[in-house]
Amino acid sequence: MPFISNTDDQRKEMLKTIGVSKFEDLLKNIPEKFRTNEKFNLEKAYSELEITRKIKRLAAKNVSSEEANSFLGGGIYDHFIPTAVDHILLRPEFHTAYTPYQAEVSQGTLQYIYEYQTMICELTGMEISNAGMYDGASAAAEAILMAARKTKKYKAIVAGTINPLYKEVIKAYTEGIGIEIVYIPEKDGIVNIEFLKNTIDDQTACVLVQTPNFFGNIEDAFAIEEIVHSLKKTLFIVAVDPISLALLNSPSEYKADIVVGEGQALGNAQNFGGPLFGFLASKMELARIMPGRIVGQTIDAEGNKAYALTLQAREQHIRRAKATSNICSNEALCNLAATVYMTLLGKEGLKEVALQSFSKAHYLAEKINNLNDFELAFDSPFFKEFSVKTPIPASEIISKSEEENIFPGIDLKPFGYDNMLLIAVTEKKSKSDLDELVEKLKEFSR
Repeated sequence: MPFISNTDDQRKEMLKTIGVSKFEDLLKNIPEKFRTNEKFNLEKAYSELEITRKIKRLAAKNVSSEEANSFLGGGIYDHFIPTAVDHILLRPEFHTAYTPYQAEVSQGTLQYIYEYQTMICELTGMEISNAGMYDGASAAAEAILMAARKTKKYKAIVAGTINPLYKEVIKAYTEGIGIEIVYIPEKDGIVNIEFLKNTIDDQTACVLVQTPNFFGNIEDAFAIEEIVHSLKKTLFIVAVDPISLALLNSPSEYKADIVVGEGQALGNAQNFGGPLFGFLASKMELARIMPGRIVGQTIDAEGNKAYALTLQAREQHIRRAKATSNICSNEALCNLAATVYMTLLGKEGLKEVALQSFSKAHYLAEKINNLNDFELAFDSPFFKEFSVKTPIPASEIISKSEEENIFPGIDLKPFGYDNMLLIAVTEKKSKSDLDELVEKLKEFSR
C-alpha cells in the first residue's frame, strides 16, 4: 500500500508486535480462491490542478435552484437562507457533524444543541426534544418503535398520505421486528377517517399522520386525535413541516404524543437531497424510551451553568444491544444551521416566511386552477404545496419546461397518480416567477 507512509522497518515492527512474521499471515482466514494479486485497472493519477479542472467541468452540468425557476418540493424545500448561517457553520469549533463522546468538554456544542432542543419544543409545544435524527423518515420510524416500546403492542396504523419515502424507511425499520404496518387509504387527498375508525383497535400501538401531508394538504388532526385517544394506551404521532407551525396549530394543541419531521427547511440547502436532519419531540413521560441523545442544563462544581448529556442509560455506549436506538453521531451540523436560522429570524420572521409561502402558493394555485384543462387535484386545504391534475402526462410538462430552466414540480405517476403534478412554493418566489410558470402551463392547455 504505497499510499500509507510506513517504512519497511516500521511494518516489520508492527507485524512483530501482533505476533506474525509477514502480512500474508493476516489473510489466513480468507480462502486462497478469494485473493488476488492482479493490479486493478485504474486510471492514471491526476494532479491537483487536473482533478480540479475535471470536477469543475462535471459540476458545470448541474443546474441549481438559484439559476432555475424551481417549484420542486416533496419534502425538501427551497427556502431563503441568511448568509450568516453558513458563516457560523464554518467556524472550526462547530464544523463537524459529530457529537463527541467526551461531550462535557464541548460546552459550546452542547449549548447549541440544548438551544436547538428548546426551539423545537417551542415550535411543537412538546415537553422534550432529542438532539436530532438522521432525517424526517428515520424520525417517523423511530417514533413507531417508541410507541411499540411504550405500549408493548405491535400494530401501527399509518396514513397513506405520508411521504412515500417515509413508507420505505418505516418498512425497513419495522419489518424485521414484527411490527405490523396498516396504511389508511387516501380520500380527497387526506386520511380516510371512516377507515381509521374501523381499523383501530386495542392492539394498536400508535397512529401516525403527516400534516401537511405528501400532497400538501392539511389533515384534520383534531378529528384524528379523538379517534386515537378513544383508546387510552394508543399514541398519536404527527409528522409536521416546521415552517408550517408558525401559522398552523401546534401539535400540542391537538394532543399529539410524539412529533417528528424533516428539518431541512430550517436553514439547510436542498443539496441534491441531503444531508438532512430529523427532529423528534414528545411528552416528558416518554423521555426514557426516546432515541438519540438529549442535552440537559445543570451546574458545575463551582455553581456555574453547564450542559451535559443526560438520560444516557438509554444509549448504546451503555446499554449496547438494549439501547433505544442506533442513533449516535447525528446530523448535528444541520441542527446547528436550524438553530442559527431560527435565532436570526425569530418568531415574527418565521411567521413571515410561513405567511409568504402560504399566500404565494394559494395565488399560484388559483391561477393554475383557472387554466383550461388544469385543476386542483383535491378540495382539501393546503399550506405551501399542492397537487394539480394535468391534461397530459406530467413528465412531458416537466421535460419541456426544463428546456426553459423551469422546474414545474414533481411527477406523481411513480407514486400511483397519473397526470398529476406536485408543486411547492416558498417565500423566495416573486410574482414574476409564479406568473412565468402559469404562462408555461398555458402552452399545454388543449
